Amino acid sequence: MIPTPPNDPKGGIDTTKGFSVHTIAIQVPKSKLTNASLSDATDPRSSIGIYASASRRKARILGGEHRGSDDDEASEIVTGPFKQVSRLGEPLINEVIIPLGKKDFWNTTDPANDAQFLAHYTDPELQNLLPVLYPTAFPNLKTLLTQPPSARPRNDLVAILLTGVPNGVAPNFPGNFTGNTQADLLRLNLAIPPGTLNKPLGLLDGDIAGFPNGRRVFDNVIDIELKVVAGAVFNLVHPSFTPDSSIAAVSQGITTNPTQSPNTEAFLTPFQFPYLPHPVPGYEHSHDR
Repeated sequence: MIPTPPNDPKGGIDTTKGFSVHTIAIQVPKSKLTNASLSDATDPRSSIGIYASASRRKARILGGEHRGSDDDEASEIVTGPFKQVSRLGEPLINEVIIPLGKKDFWNTTDPANDAQFLAHYTDPELQNLLPVLYPTAFPNLKTLLTQPPSARPRNDLVAILLTGVPNGVAPNFPGNFTGNTQADLLRLNLAIPPGTLNKPLGLLDGDIAGFPNGRRVFDNVIDIELKVVAGAVFNLVHPSFTPDSSIAAVSQGITTNPTQSPNTEAFLTPFQFPYLPHPVPGYEHSHDR
């Protein structure tokens, strides 16, 4: 998506509308992921954390023409050990939580060492930008930010994004806490059924099966994370804070139809693995202009 500038009545542009997105879908039995019976959602073994990473060879050497070949293509040699160049568990972490200057370094590190980035979770840059970009939309957040960071640590973001949410913090949610090690992992409580399929705001809308408890294909993760950064659940750990009324508004244009993807193509019917719609036909598509 191309973001909407402040006060722009035209709205955002969906840059992937009408295009197919490459997907690798893998179905794994729950019994392969945990030895818990999954009859008790409060059992710590019911919650798992996962992340994905990408690596490439350390050295890439471009030479001249292939020796002994009739073509004019340049030769390329890749050598050396594989080095991690990207990783991600929760969506948008290295886009809106980790500062631009540390993004490349963050991508090369292991989630087990994420405690070194704690300050960016307890005082994220986006939190401080929101009242500047939208001066009248976040008065309570703006007042909160007049305090020093040490007086307003975002323990809610630490729980949601770094450790998982302990049981009893969010209403009716058994939690997806995976331990005290702070790590960027996408966490899922396997003992919680899939839930209602028409609540794209997930846990913010009372659906404990939705993001940030796992990530379903129709969960509106961008809306959810923006609302959380803006203070939507900060009052759960700091009762004196009142979330701004603007946070409660459902963002314009999100879908509440579980059979419809954000790319206007229908999800598989019945709604079952691999869930995603078929590729967009090359000659029958439209793009967001």
